[in-house]
Amino acid sequence: MPDAATSLRTRVGVEDLVDIGRGAAVLGTGGGGDPHIGGLLAGAAMRAHGPVDLAPLEDLPDDAVVLPVAMMGAPTVMVEKLPSADQVGRAIRVLTDHLGLEVTHLACIEAGGVNSLIPFVGAAELGLPLLDADGMGRAFPELQMVLPTVYGIRGTPMSIVDEKGNSGVLDTVDNRWAERFARSVTIDMGCSAMISNYWMTGAQARQALVPGTLSLAARIGRTLTGARTSGDPAGAVADLLGGTVLFTGKVTDVARRTTTGFARGEARLDGTGPDAGSELLLEFQNEFLVAVRDGRTVSTVPDLICALDTQTGEAVRTEGLRFGHRVTVFAAPCDERWHSPAGLALAGPRVFGYESDPVRVTPGTPTPTEAHP
Repeated sequence: MPDAATSLRTRVGVEDLVDIGRGAAVLGTGGGGDPHIGGLLAGAAMRAHGPVDLAPLEDLPDDAVVLPVAMMGAPTVMVEKLPSADQVGRAIRVLTDHLGLEVTHLACIEAGGVNSLIPFVGAAELGLPLLDADGMGRAFPELQMVLPTVYGIRGTPMSIVDEKGNSGVLDTVDNRWAERFARSVTIDMGCSAMISNYWMTGAQARQALVPGTLSLAARIGRTLTGARTSGDPAGAVADLLGGTVLFTGKVTDVARRTTTGFARGEARLDGTGPDAGSELLLEFQNEFLVAVRDGRTVSTVPDLICALDTQTGEAVRTEGLRFGHRVTVFAAPCDERWHSPAGLALAGPRVFGYESDPVRVTPGTPTPTEAHP
């Protein structure tokens, strides 16, 4: 198995975006927004400005200035309220003007869905390299739920812009307050906005980010393509990530609502094939957070819980779940730092209101995104 950090070319072209988007949708654990939207924006920017240079995290100089850029909001809203490429550039410019810094590298703050591809837009337009890394190794619903928070890196100053031309800069006492204020502003902006925050030096980025996640997303995408002939795409990706298949079944009920800027709800699946006679409950808040089989919790956040269309292998997002959908659910280990006391205090199951200690994936092959502080 090739190393994640070397499996993508150092220069990424439009032809690579489909694999990256498909893989990032898996890492997004049901959230992170539609990668097709990000792929359209990134593809247009790269056709206009050329390929994007992908920079390995380990080669980042100490004095580099790294700036993540992302969309914030409810995935259900992003389906109908499409962003524009101009928003990405404005989010970057608003923050760099405020900081008075010259950015050397852009970064993904999460390896999920639309936010794995949005930074390609800014990198192409500004001619900047993009780090082969992200701040989570997956997707999470709240702004403070990133590994840079574990390392004491501030989430503000933070720019936030909408499609109408409104923009602002937030400066808060800590990252949880950044989430509260930014969420309120995002709701006023129509439940989706473009943001840039967590600027950091190269030394900080090497310590706090998860290496190789864009390369890993591309490998997942290629694995899904190759596994279509075998008929077990979920099993192939679970093996790649050192995870395990939890359940195969048909969606019988979905309850979802968009509240306070999040897509919240639960889905029930009746088992098929070897899982016939069993039921799986998936609870989500933008992302899948808890899987309960026949009343027993079998996997929880912060590990990855992913749902794939059983036939096509495409990742199923929480806003796309529907009655009759046949899906296969698997779990995979997260970056080990999420299981530290500081990581669980940010994104463990109790943070989301579940009265459960973390239920971890049965150990398998170490996940390619695993990195230790």
